[in-house]
Amino acid sequence: MINGAHIAIHTNDAAADCGFFRDVLNYPYVDAGNGWFIFKSPPSEIAMHPSDTSSHELLLMCDDIHATVAELTAKGVRFTEPVNDEGWGLITMLRLPGGGEVRLYEPRHERAHCL
Repeated sequence: MINGAHIAIHTNDAAADCGFFRDVLNYPYVDAGNGWFIFKSPPSEIAMHPSDTSSHELLLMCDDIHATVAELTAKGVRFTEPVNDEGWGLITMLRLPGGGEVRLYEPRHERAHCL
């Protein structure tokens, strides 16, 4: 049956975004050839959110958003939103070198990947 998930980030600058995941986030990776890096992702969860449209979103999770923001800011990462308290967790948005954005999230709920 299904044994994993593959996340694809479509970007205007794949080399820069690969460098970010490799050098800033220090994600392990394999070189699939021809400049295609495939990164090992941290444990993950899938949530269904009610919406009028269909879409997908990548959120990177952390245990302490303020410490993580400080660490990434020191590495030159730019955040495009302040840390917001949504009740169910703390959330902000970081800019990828290729121009895309990814949410950074400190959940307050039980984390499914810990089951």
